[in-house]
Amino acid sequence: MTDLPTPPPTTTEVPQDASAIPDDPGAPPVLPGAYLLELIPMPVTDIDRAKRFYAEQCGFHVDVDVAPADGVRIVQLTPPGSFCSISLLQGMPQVEMEPGSLRGLHLVVKDIEAARQELVGRGVEVSEVEDLGGVFYAWFADPDGNTWALQHMPWRK
Repeated sequence: MTDLPTPPPTTTEVPQDASAIPDDPGAPPVLPGAYLLELIPMPVTDIDRAKRFYAEQCGFHVDVDVAPADGVRIVQLTPPGSFCSISLLQGMPQVEMEPGSLRGLHLVVKDIEAARQELVGRGVEVSEVEDLGGVFYAWFADPDGNTWALQHMPWRK
């Protein structure tokens, strides 16, 4: 994989007071008893390289890029149409993992061939589509070796 040019940094203003944060009408409500999975830490060696891969090659939206304290950096990216994001983290020992150790995160798609071709067109190495008993998969990895699956279930609307 070739090195991509460094994109301009994304900056996110962190309000001093929670009342300054605007409401997000698109966010699902957090109802009593709910456990919303919305963020998955992604173990990487180089946050900037991973940010470029996920944003430029995979088309993920960069939601947040902050350094809220010395030695701490948080980059949050969301796949198109997803309610769950990934976070690239530095300086947070509570979530440290071996880079490249995350396996098989699934991105559910409507048209696996089109999704695969889009990623290939952006320079991502994606396996051929496999039919595993009526559920279709294509696999790829980030620069650190964390693996992803495009998954298509034809019966899903």
